[in-house]
Amino acid sequence: MILYRVLTGVDDAAFCHRLTEALNRGWKLHGAPSLAYDLSRQAMVCGQAITKEVEDRHYDPSVDLSTQ
Repeated sequence: MILYRVLTGVDDAAFCHRLTEALNRGWKLHGAPSLAYDLSRQAMVCGQAITKEVEDRHYDPSVDLSTQ
């Protein structure tokens, strides 16, 4: 089974730590990151798709992707 997530957030150290944690849990970058300026927050917002292959499991919509 291949899992898919998109991490988003203000482009700061906290976002980088979330992405680093996911990479260290076996997730892989999928495609290029995106950046956009959020006028209401007056900050750059980053988005990065990530995927993870999980052996011997079948997809179920109840899977909590944030804990994988």
